[in-house]
Amino acid sequence: MSAAAATDAVPATPAKGSKKKLIVIAAVLAVLLAGGGGAAYFMMKKRAAEAAAAAEDGVDAASDKHEEHSAKADLKHAPAFVPLDPFTVNLADREAERYAQVGMTLELADAKAGDLLKAYMPAIRNNILLVLAGKTAGQLMEHDGKVQLASEVRAAALKPLGYTVKTEAGTGNKKSADADEPPIRAVHFSNFIIQ
Repeated sequence: MSAAAATDAVPATPAKGSKKKLIVIAAVLAVLLAGGGGAAYFMMKKRAAEAAAAAEDGVDAASDKHEEHSAKADLKHAPAFVPLDPFTVNLADREAERYAQVGMTLELADAKAGDLLKAYMPAIRNNILLVLAGKTAGQLMEHDGKVQLASEVRAAALKPLGYTVKTEAGTGNKKSADADEPPIRAVHFSNFIIQ
């Protein structure tokens, strides 16, 4: 019986060793596959990000034609934004009564300019209302009309602060833009409804 037991014990040991080898090999393969899959994932993600950045640069280059300033954002000095209450105004259409409801946000050079704008807000809102009331629905429905309106609104908002900026109509400067950057960089529309 001891010989039979010894014979049974010998085959059991190699099977036990081969199971361990199989588990170790499977674990190593799993680690390698996970590592290779992770590396492939990160490489594909990097390529996708580069492709998106290249596509965005192409879109930005096309949209820069319509923006007043095309300088890259200074991440150390982030701009401040001042949302304005929505404007509702009758438009200058003669053939029908049309009105516009426009929401705007002013992009400022820095947060300090926000306090200055709050002091002049009644005059700024008045000037913006006058600009809006002088527009027709046809002018505001076109993309170029909205771009022109943003430029005119910026000029109208800067006027109470003593700045006269160039719009496509072409006015001069009271304060030099080189010596003193205007506090309002841009006008952004948050909603635009024409009826």
